[in-house]
This record gives sequence, structure tokens and C-alpha cells, in this order.
Amino acid sequence: MFKLLGRLVEGIAPRTTGAAVERRRHNPDAVVDCAVYQAGRRRPGPAHYASARRRRGEFLWLGLHEPDLVTMRSVAETFGLHELIVEQTTEGGHRPLVESAGEVTRLVLRTARYVEHEELTATSEVVDTGDVTLLIGSWFVITVRHGTAGALWPVRRDVEKRPELLRTGPWAVAYAVANRMVDDYLAVSMDVEHDLERIEEETFATRRSADVAHFYQLKREMVELKRAVLPLQEPLVRLLDLTEVPPALRPYFVDVRDRLARAADRVAGFDDLLNSVLQARLTQVTLEQNNDMRMIAAWAAIAAVPTVGAGIYGMNFTNMPGIDSRYGFAVTIVIVLLVCSGLFWRFKRAGWL
Repeated sequence: MFKLLGRLVEGIAPRTTGAAVERRRHNPDAVVDCAVYQAGRRRPGPAHYASARRRRGEFLWLGLHEPDLVTMRSVAETFGLHELIVEQTTEGGHRPLVESAGEVTRLVLRTARYVEHEELTATSEVVDTGDVTLLIGSWFVITVRHGTAGALWPVRRDVEKRPELLRTGPWAVAYAVANRMVDDYLAVSMDVEHDLERIEEETFATRRSADVAHFYQLKREMVELKRAVLPLQEPLVRLLDLTEVPPALRPYFVDVRDRLARAADRVAGFDDLLNSVLQARLTQVTLEQNNDMRMIAAWAAIAAVPTVGAGIYGMNFTNMPGIDSRYGFAVTIVIVLLVCSGLFWRFKRAGWL
């Protein structure tokens, strides 16, 4: 009986892909990785945040990806987080900021990723963004990532190769994550620069230029990148004023701040360049419309000559010059052709045709 009910439930349940089943099996509570670091080295063996305890000379790094409310409540109970932090970390789309809530510092960074595409269209996605929140305590650091951009496993892999950095504590993870985000900003800006160069070449090429819709699509993608890069400058400056940041890490954060300033200047320059190219393209569109109107007017003037001749001789008056002549029709046709040819030559010389 129970087997039959099981088959019926399986038959009506929505099918899930193998990847989704695998992700659910190995990551039931959105935990990407959890590790304890002692004296700059990762302690061997599995670790779980629920059994984490504060020990001298150790800190825990918990990595989460889009956790639900139940998971975050469990994490908050373990690490003593404020209930507002639970609500804030379960949702994405936050602006870069740094703030302190008791003994925990909340640092929010925007992630960015360049989306490969063969050509720019009116619907092309160029920049994919998300956010990562760091909750930094005296003996733990929790990273909560939303979106597909900004995977943190390369950060964990690289920072584990630098035990002297990890010895400074949880803020070493904050530096490593911020450093990787700024590196991503610079990499994305270089790829976007290639798109701008290509669309600039198309604008001033002899062949047909890119559509105006392509410019507006790239401009919207630039807004996404600006929202990630520009607002982070103030939080990094405020971060250097926090007493919780170890003195040994301050030069590293200064380096991140300086490279972020370069990325911000580059993004702002891209926006100005895109506006200039867009204005040039709009000017080209206006000129193309003027050329079309001149061409239409020229052909209308040429077509008016036989129309006028046919209208006059179609009035059926008795006394019309050449109406009784044997060569009247031929002469009229010749005159019409000569006048039309003269107008065509004149318009062609003026550049209207």
C-alpha cells in the first residue's frame, strides 16, 4: 500500500533536474563551505557552524549562498546575530555599505561578472551583478552571497595559501573578498572597454552603423556596473577608520581603496565616452533622415515634369500648340526627357541623389 502511494506521489511530483537533486543533497542548508582556521592554517576534518565554539587563536569562516530564513535564524542563534541582520542577509540587491551592529561589522559588496556575447544587440546582457555580505566578528566571519556572480571559492583557495595573512584573523577574509571584488571590477571594465571600442568603430565606419537601441542597452548595463563600483568608495574609507581592523591589514585595505578609485575613474570615463558616441550616432541618424528627405524631394521634382506636361495636354482644348502636328507627341516626349535629365544632373551634382 505504501509503495503504491509512493509511486503515485512520485508520478505527480514535479520533476527536478539531476543538478538540482545533487545540489540539494550536498547543500541542504545553503552552506558552500565551513572551515576553522588555527594559526593561519585550515584545521583538517569537517566543520559545522552549529557546533562552532570560540577558541583562542582560531576563527571560523562560514560561506553561504542565498540562504533561506530558517537557515539564517539558525546561524544567528549560533553566532548571536541581531534579528535585523537575519532579514537583511536573506534578501539580495543591497548597496555597498559598512556598519557595526554590536560586536559584529556588516560589510556589503556588489559582485560583477562580464557576460560573454558574440555581438551587442538591443537585449544583450553585458554585466551580471549580485552582492555579498560579510558579517565579521571577533572569532568568525560569515559570507552570504546572492546571485551567480562573485563566487568565493577562488578567494578561499587563494587566501589559504597565505597563512601569514590568515593569522591576522577574520578581517583577513574581508580583505581577500574585497580585493577579489575590485579585481573583478577591473576585469569587467576591460571587457566592457572592448565593447565600447567595437561600437565606436561601427559608429564611424563606412558601413551601416549600430542601431541606437544597442547604445541604450549598453548604457543600461553601464548603470549596473556603476552601482557596483562607485558607491563602494565611501564604505572603504569608513572601513579604514574602524578600530576593529588590525593594523597589519590597513595597508592592504589602502591598496584596495586605491585600485577601486582607478576602477571608478575608468567606469566614469566609459560613461562619458558612451554618451559622446551616442550623440555622434544620433547626429548620423539626423543626417541620414535629411538625406532621405532630399532624395525624396529630388525625385518628386523630376516626376513633376511629365505630370505637368500630361496635365496640360490632357485638358482637351481645341487650340493647343502642336496638337495637330505630326511630330507633336515626339517633341513633347523629347522636351520632357531633356528637362528630367537636366534636373537629375543638377540634383546629382548637388548630392541629393
